[in-house]
Amino acid sequence: MGSNAQRKEVIRKFKEQKPPAGVFAVRCTATGRVWVGSSPNLTAAKNRFWFCLRNGSHLERTLQDEWSLHGEDAFQYEILETLKEDTLALAIKDLLQEKASHWMARLGAQRA
Repeated sequence: MGSNAQRKEVIRKFKEQKPPAGVFAVRCTATGRVWVGSSPNLTAAKNRFWFCLRNGSHLERTLQDEWSLHGEDAFQYEILETLKEDTLALAIKDLLQEKASHWMARLGAQRA
């Protein structure tokens, strides 16, 4: 095990990491349906989606119905696009909405 100073340095670097922001897709492999969403934290978005779907409480009913019918194994989470780390904080929300709309049109998807 490393020294206490090394441990603190690793923890500090971990805390400084910015989560990736971007656009994602949730795909049902059984039906081919796709839902597109965006998030300032793509890792947390997947965790939140899967938690809600497992508990039957996702707000997008078509997605929840497909999940309930086909089960977790029929779903995939895919990151479609990430924003650059230097994107201005004030621009992130609008940029994510714009990119999500683009991907929805491109994939013929519903909003997640």
